[in-house]
Amino acid sequence: MSLRTSAAARPPRATSRRRTLLLALLCSALQLFFCQFNVTAQEPPTAPSEDEEVIRVRTDLVVVPVYVTDGRGRRVPGLTRQDFQVRDNGRPVEASHFAAGAERVALLFLLDASGSTREIVTQQSETALALFSRFGERSRVSVVQFREQPERTLPFTRDLRAARAAFRIAALPDRRTAIFDAAHAAVTTFASEAADPAERRIVVLISDGLDTASTTTSASVITEANAAGVSFYVIHVPLYEPRDGRLAARRPSKGFRELAEKTGGQFFVVGDARSSLDPRAEHDLSPIFRAIAEDLQSQYVLGYHAAAAGTEPGAHRVEVRLSSPRDRRLRVRQLRETYESKR
Repeated sequence: MSLRTSAAARPPRATSRRRTLLLALLCSALQLFFCQFNVTAQEPPTAPSEDEEVIRVRTDLVVVPVYVTDGRGRRVPGLTRQDFQVRDNGRPVEASHFAAGAERVALLFLLDASGSTREIVTQQSETALALFSRFGERSRVSVVQFREQPERTLPFTRDLRAARAAFRIAALPDRRTAIFDAAHAAVTTFASEAADPAERRIVVLISDGLDTASTTTSASVITEANAAGVSFYVIHVPLYEPRDGRLAARRPSKGFRELAEKTGGQFFVVGDARSSLDPRAEHDLSPIFRAIAEDLQSQYVLGYHAAAAGTEPGAHRVEVRLSSPRDRRLRVRQLRETYESKR
């Protein structure tokens, strides 16, 4: 005889109690759900919890452009972040930023608008702007013309069409030329820009090198350029004069060449005595601009946050060395050696 009882044979009172219990449990669950929903909906926005990531923008990045040369003075490419050691006031710091080459460049063309160079600048505008095209998409270009006073004909932009127009130089009577005043204005232009601190700051100066009006010295320009991380690449278009029965290039003003040599750039000379006598001579600056591009591509940019070096206010000295030189003849040349901390 089976002891199993079918549902139809169960007592009606037991079935009723089971249904009442299930209904009570369901009501409790719904009540709890709506209670939680109501609390969540009424909570105002709060600060991110400890588990949430908070993004903060650091503005204290110290950027140090460098290049490395071998025993013959040639640039050494192919180095990595691990090849360098950085010290701030003698204290080791970790380079949180590293870039090889010229990913981001702020390129300012500083153009002598006097009659001696005006035609060359006009002829070479496309060649010059081809230099800008060799850099990354986030690079910028600006143009400043100068005679006795600098004139900014193009603020920093990525628009090449606007840059072409800025290269046009009006034919005006010759005036005095203030090269070093214009170079100082170029450096301060970078200081007034809200630029990415990791970009390379480059001035390409094209001039005959004869300064007849500046109140600013070349030494002060060099000091300010190094503090601001600005490098000058100087293209000298010399004037020629008779000397001892032959034509000889006039010497540029004192400090003109040093603008390049002491700010980490390079100095180039265009033309010769024969071409100076030929009114139809056309100068090709493309090899020079190519050399500038290759020079920038062989540089490295290291950066670290000033807070990592301590909180001492005042001047800080930065020193970059090779961590384990593969060749003891390799040398590091820094394009910035100091910065001022206001902490």
